[in-house]
Amino acid sequence: MRRFGGADGNARLTGTLGVVLIGLLAVEGVTILFIRPLISMHVFVGLLLVPPVALKLASTGWRFVRYYTRSPEYVTKGPPQFLLRVLVAPLVVASTLVVFGTGIAMLVVHPRAGQLVGLHKAAFVVWFVSTGVHVLAYLPRLPQLVFGDWRPSLRLPAARLRLGLVATSVVTGAVFAAATLADADDWIRWASHRH
Repeated sequence: MRRFGGADGNARLTGTLGVVLIGLLAVEGVTILFIRPLISMHVFVGLLLVPPVALKLASTGWRFVRYYTRSPEYVTKGPPQFLLRVLVAPLVVASTLVVFGTGIAMLVVHPRAGQLVGLHKAAFVVWFVSTGVHVLAYLPRLPQLVFGDWRPSLRLPAARLRLGLVATSVVTGAVFAAATLADADDWIRWASHRH
């Protein structure tokens, strides 16, 4: 898989997705602070995040599979730090799936309270802490990973493909969010009546 940049290319894809997600999640974080007036933006950005998050889970999952199936290149690169791999990563993945799953489920069933809303909030707390640790651990490496494919002297094979995948995930997310936002009408009406 060297023609796609191998383990280093996968790390660059994961890092670039990380930067995009940090930006989008910062916007989502602002909407949480002002959830009622910004409920439509909260839903839109949450739905927009689905494809980039799925792609990031796929890229990190690929590294996991390649390392544990003993691919020489991934074994040479080594595993993530032990605590990140054993404690943080499972929490990040599980809480991400629960936060997004319950968020989408709330659009479908329109609950205002109850177990689904409580689970969404509890998963968010776990996600916020575990993802915060994850981001802080990898933050120093992000500039090298992200800008490597932009500099001709450092470019790896399939750089355009990686950048295209990231851009496509964001555009797909925006289309998905725009097409699905009507499902949030009930939430938007509820929020506007609570002012």
